[in-house]
Amino acid sequence: MTEQPIGPILDGLGTTIDLDDGDLVASAFVIAKVVEPNGDVSLALASSDGLSWIEQNGLLASAHQIVNQASIGRKDDE
Repeated sequence: MTEQPIGPILDGLGTTIDLDDGDLVASAFVIAKVVEPNGDVSLALASSDGLSWIEQNGLLASAHQIVNQASIGRKDDE
C-alpha cells in the first residue's frame, strides 16, 4: 500500500463542498470506501496535518448527527 494525495481522487469522484466567499477550510477528515482488486471492501481514513484523534472524533460525531438529521426528511430513499 502506498500513500497518495487525496485531492485528485476526490476530484475524480466529483466531490465538492459548498462554501461562501471568504470561508476557510481549517481541517479535513476523509472517510473512504475502498474496493480492492480481489473485490474485498475496506475503510480508509485520511486527515489533514495536525488533526488530533480528538478532533477526528468531533468531526465524525458532528457529521453523523448531520447525516442522521438529513436522512429523517428523505422520502426518496425508501
